[in-house]
Amino acid sequence: MGARGGSGLYVGRGTAALLAALLLSLLVSLLVLAALYGRCRQPPPPARPAAALGPDPGVPGAPMGFSLRRLPPHLLPLHYELELWPLVRPGEEEPFGFSGQVNITVRCRQDTRTVVLHSVGLHSHRAAVRGPLPHAGAAVEVEGLRLEEEDELAVLELREPLVAGRRYVLQLFFHGRLREDRHGLFLIRYTDLGSSRMLVASQMEPAHARMVYPCFDEPEMKATFDIRIIHDPSYVALSNMPAIDVSEMKDENGSLWSVTTFNTSLKMSTYLTAFVVCDLAYVNRTERGNEIRIWARKEAVKNGYVDYALNITGPIFSFLEDLLNISYPLTKTDLIALPYFGEGAMENWGLLIFEEETLLYLPSDKVSDRKTAIALIVSHELAHQWFGNLVTMTWWNELWLKEGLASYLENLGTTFVEPKISLHEIFYDRIVKPVLSQEHDIAVRSLSESEDRLNGLFALITLFDKISYNKGASITWMLSGFLTEKLFTRALNSYLKEFAFSNANQDDLWTHVQLVVDAQDEVQLPASVKKIMDSWTCQSGFPVLTFNITTGTISQEKIHNKKRENSTDFYNNTWIVPISWMRNGSSQPLMWLDNSSKVFPEMQVSESEYDWILLNVNLSGYYRVKYDQLNLKRLVHLLENDPKAIPAVSRFQLLDDVFALRKSGYIEIEAALELTKYLAREDELFIWNVVLVNLVPDSMDGTLKNYEVYPLLKKYLLKRMLPIYRYYAGFIRKNVDALEDDYFAQVHLGNFFAKACWLGLQDCLDLSSELYTKWMDNPDYKIPFLIRRTVCCYGVAVGSDKELDFAWEMYKHNDSTKEDKDILLFAMSCAKESWLLHRSLRYGLSDTQFSSRYIANILDYVLSKDIGHRIAWEFVTENWSFLSERYGKGLLNILQLMGKFVNTDVQIQELQVFYNNTLEEDERETATLLLESAKTENMERKEFLTRVADWLEKNTDD
Repeated sequence: MGARGGSGLYVGRGTAALLAALLLSLLVSLLVLAALYGRCRQPPPPARPAAALGPDPGVPGAPMGFSLRRLPPHLLPLHYELELWPLVRPGEEEPFGFSGQVNITVRCRQDTRTVVLHSVGLHSHRAAVRGPLPHAGAAVEVEGLRLEEEDELAVLELREPLVAGRRYVLQLFFHGRLREDRHGLFLIRYTDLGSSRMLVASQMEPAHARMVYPCFDEPEMKATFDIRIIHDPSYVALSNMPAIDVSEMKDENGSLWSVTTFNTSLKMSTYLTAFVVCDLAYVNRTERGNEIRIWARKEAVKNGYVDYALNITGPIFSFLEDLLNISYPLTKTDLIALPYFGEGAMENWGLLIFEEETLLYLPSDKVSDRKTAIALIVSHELAHQWFGNLVTMTWWNELWLKEGLASYLENLGTTFVEPKISLHEIFYDRIVKPVLSQEHDIAVRSLSESEDRLNGLFALITLFDKISYNKGASITWMLSGFLTEKLFTRALNSYLKEFAFSNANQDDLWTHVQLVVDAQDEVQLPASVKKIMDSWTCQSGFPVLTFNITTGTISQEKIHNKKRENSTDFYNNTWIVPISWMRNGSSQPLMWLDNSSKVFPEMQVSESEYDWILLNVNLSGYYRVKYDQLNLKRLVHLLENDPKAIPAVSRFQLLDDVFALRKSGYIEIEAALELTKYLAREDELFIWNVVLVNLVPDSMDGTLKNYEVYPLLKKYLLKRMLPIYRYYAGFIRKNVDALEDDYFAQVHLGNFFAKACWLGLQDCLDLSSELYTKWMDNPDYKIPFLIRRTVCCYGVAVGSDKELDFAWEMYKHNDSTKEDKDILLFAMSCAKESWLLHRSLRYGLSDTQFSSRYIANILDYVLSKDIGHRIAWEFVTENWSFLSERYGKGLLNILQLMGKFVNTDVQIQELQVFYNNTLEEDERETATLLLESAKTENMERKEFLTRVADWLEKNTDD
């Protein structure tokens, strides 16, 4: 021990070490708490590579060759003066390019001799810096201009520093090539009124503005824009704002060009700037001072294909203005349908761009879901005018703040203009079910992602997925539900007003929701809005609630695949869960589960079989429910006696939950099957669809017929399908147009009829043969769209070579649409004779119009049929040399398709031998992994089908 001396407390080395450890622990705890109650918990950023270390490149003296994910904060853009000149004239040949000039007024926030902004694929041949403003003639000499393509940057090195607090103008001249990949500024070739034409359009999201003009291409760097477009006089130019002048100019060769100048824009992000130069037509109307124009090919406008979009756009605008209590800030809105776009649509302020098929409504679409699809996408893009355009997320990691909220509002807008559609039912069928069904398979990220994980364009693009859209909408719906829509829209109004023409993050949204909650006494929450909602946005996945009705205990855990994951895996996730519930048909007060497990005495039931409880009524919460056997038994009894006692959406939820939980290993298949006994009294197609996609999935159509389960399943399901089948078959035969307003008939009737025919329902087979024969006798006859795929398939299936050859001839017609071609290709795989299936495949070899994609498609279809796998296998092996010579690497996709449909271990071994003899080593690895997965699925499928067959044997006579 050391010497003691002096006064005070003496601490030995061991004690000192212990105290140091305690202090460190306390510090770590405080940091964790700060993360929990500040922003979402995020993983630490990845280590910075040694080459990236060093001074900030925006600081004088910084080294060259730096790499940035975000621009340095030294300069803030205030205003752009942008001139674009697409060098495109009708009848001229490529290559096509564009040139331009941009003057960017910036405010310097930190002294710097380096200007860094985004630019990629552009040749910037001259740059200058004027200022500081307002000194006329003042300038800062540019020592060098450097383009760093890999980092998508343009870097200006200056001889003297820009001074903090001063304003400057960055002037850059540039030129580039017009692209044909639908990114940046691109060219589209199309046909209109029998003539070949071209147009120029743009797509900037998420980070493509830098491909068009040098800019500060980040959503938080908002600015105003003065835009001028030089173009051929035969074209019209469109941009975000109204045109205020069209003049003429001559180029150096004396050729005449038009110059369209647009009004100064609102303050906005670069990804929302938009440009179209075209020879299209439009129709227009004015709604509350907002001129709305719908642009499309002249032929489409002439035929009235844009009228539906025009009729709904104004009312949806008005609906959103009234709902949000904030007026739309522009005086004009153009919606333009491009013949080819590559995206569904893009919400640019004042110039919304759509893929043609998402905006045009043809008379032939009358009995299809096209009208609803148009209303949904128009509503989505219009909702962005507030969420995304007016208030923009600070960074892409919280993309859900615009996409999730727009996906939520799209359903409200659609049911406003199409009131016959049920809001609850369409929301769960389109939004909640798809992401609940897949999220534990794709939940590699949370809704609010860490910025450190988003480094590069690809990472940004991957955010545009079901997590951002569907999960974002689902948790928004849940929030609106437990707050009430009145309080939620009040909070949205407060949020939009606070951050108008600016940026926000999700904490800003939670703050404004909290302000509304604090200002009233009606709704009481168990925790702060932030704490509740962060539990849903900052964690991946969602919870499964396990409910014991005897004890009233509800526990929660993160959903995962219990059959595939190691038993030692630990999921220590807890959500703050709003539980809407119903007892014996009566709605009960909302409850909250804010721990991993909790007892609710009011949820304990009596011994009466009529005492039942239903959780998550109308699927108002973003989670699944696992009931104990007692409650499931009582719900089964209720459904058999009075199915309407449970709301339709809740019946949908019950079935969807049990089948999903069966797949994940939470419950056995028998429990799910028990809930299907009542189906003879089920008249909702969207509920039937849940059953059919689980018991008769497309991927197992062929497999099921090779097992004893097929006749049992046929007997069990057809008995229950007949009432609803007869109801809809009556419409098909007598008045199919009467289904125009039946959304779920438009979406699900095709699959329902397909399964009825597959199960051998004679009336379905007769109807298909009857309608297909009518088409053969009169090629101008239109088979009802809702069941066209089924009719063509079973028209060929019950026919002979005549029916097959007719499908092939119609396939080759030049006026066949892409959708019709796919239907006919599918129909050719439905033949029941082996020699006819061989003929279908040989047709693919005989015609050069078949690309590897078409060969892969027809093989995919043949493989999925009960007699098709062997035939497809023989076809590929016998014609391998020819196929290999014609399609090369494209054959790998075909071989992978073969692996997807193997049904026995012998087939797997046979395919493995073929892989080993024909593929390169790297290709073999990919294909072999697919076979390993097939082996596992094969074992699970056998067990599954055996258990289903055993249950059906005991229940088919019920």
